[in-house]
Amino acid sequence: MKAAPIFENIEITDISTEGKGIGRISQMSQDSPPVENKIVCFIDFAIPGDIVDIQITLKKRNYREGKVIQYRKYSEKRTEPVCKHFGTCGGCKWQNMKYDAQLFFKQKYVTDALTRIGKVTPSGSPQGEEGEARTDFLPIIASKNKFHYRNKLEFTFSNKKWLTKEDFKTLNIGEDLGSAAYALGFHIPGMFDKVLDIDECHLQEEPSNSIRLEVRKYAVENKLTFFDIRKQHGFLRTLMIRSTSGGGWMVVVVFFYEDKEVREKLLKHLAGKFPQITSLQYVINSKRNDSIFDQEVKTFSGEDFIEEEMPAGPDGRSGGEGLKFRISAKSFFQTNSLQAYELYKVTRDLAGLKGDEVVYDLYTGTGTIANFVASKAKKVVGIEYIPVAIEDAKVNSRINNISNTAFFAGDIKDVLDNDFVLIHGKPDVIITDPPRAGMHEDVVNKILELNPEKIIYVSCNPATQARDISLMSEKYFTEQVQPVDMFPHTAHVESVAKLIRK
Repeated sequence: MKAAPIFENIEITDISTEGKGIGRISQMSQDSPPVENKIVCFIDFAIPGDIVDIQITLKKRNYREGKVIQYRKYSEKRTEPVCKHFGTCGGCKWQNMKYDAQLFFKQKYVTDALTRIGKVTPSGSPQGEEGEARTDFLPIIASKNKFHYRNKLEFTFSNKKWLTKEDFKTLNIGEDLGSAAYALGFHIPGMFDKVLDIDECHLQEEPSNSIRLEVRKYAVENKLTFFDIRKQHGFLRTLMIRSTSGGGWMVVVVFFYEDKEVREKLLKHLAGKFPQITSLQYVINSKRNDSIFDQEVKTFSGEDFIEEEMPAGPDGRSGGEGLKFRISAKSFFQTNSLQAYELYKVTRDLAGLKGDEVVYDLYTGTGTIANFVASKAKKVVGIEYIPVAIEDAKVNSRINNISNTAFFAGDIKDVLDNDFVLIHGKPDVIITDPPRAGMHEDVVNKILELNPEKIIYVSCNPATQARDISLMSEKYFTEQVQPVDMFPHTAHVESVAKLIRK
């Protein structure tokens, strides 16, 4: 078989939205005479400023993918990764890049997406048409915590452990490895049945690591079987650990089948070992997939929820605006609690509410943004596709004594008919926070039909945000854009855009 081609002294000049370094390699065309073309190559773990030798791992018509086989020069943007699993685990791919450089590229991603796809013109750009409106791109808001910032992690049990270089040195590969092949950790990217056994994770504070390691230790010592996703057998499936700024801890263990005696022994052991756990729950999930949204979650000890207060205060442990959000096992809540407060403040500030507005909050989820802005509005109407999320939103209004919100479940384009608007009032402001795919074109058209004075568009995907902004550009001008870093050491970035009716 022909060896994959190698290219030397490739300079990494940029980084992709998936977090891969970008370089350009020379290829000769099939023309006669041949012409030299520069083809984009995406390279894992390469940093802008690196000069590397690479080997091609994937060849496509318009681009290549490659891996570094030698570093000729290290970028000044590099730093030493903290995590021992860096490079194998699929998360935190930018942990080898200095944080100020991460912020620079996230800001650049938001600006590039909205200028190229959304067709907005940034402030300070060369003079265009006379009177052309300009968009103010505000400096990205950095995350207060660069590590231990997540309030939720989900781990997978597997009898198909991803074997590391160290495993090949210490294990008798080819023999039945038994529990030595067990893993409790994260899926290897692109391999649904291979799981990396995690010794340490720097995404969530203690006792998260201790809980996971104790569950694994107890399971191995007591001969509990780990799940085989291909053959669909094994006792232990997944482990969810959630936390709050105030010290609440929720642990949810998902089993493939019920064995009451064995299950209770494990859960009792956990409850005794970790008194910090305020909500210990379990699920019996015998489906082929791991989703628990259609499964019953049962409480073994403590409450069936944990409660986050926002903000938690400067010490991370006390008061603030005093808003409380009840989080159940199935609830969606921003996974960076401290930064979620910054995100919601930006949303409220850009909305510029005076107290007499009707606000529609689309894709409201559990009503976090709706409840957060309610004190500044006359009325807030939240709409969400998932009924259980709407029930959480109503609870969150009730526990905060908020009486000017209303929440409805259903497909947004169907809910927002003329009768609905007649009953609840025409919106002065629309806040929309859709999933990564952005808004359906029917929803965009419905917003244009409603014709609010302002639209505040919160997005976890600047590319689809830019696409939707372009669809609304005939009627709305994008006045300001505020990037917010919610996920340090990843390429992900939140973008909040303020659109004003022309």
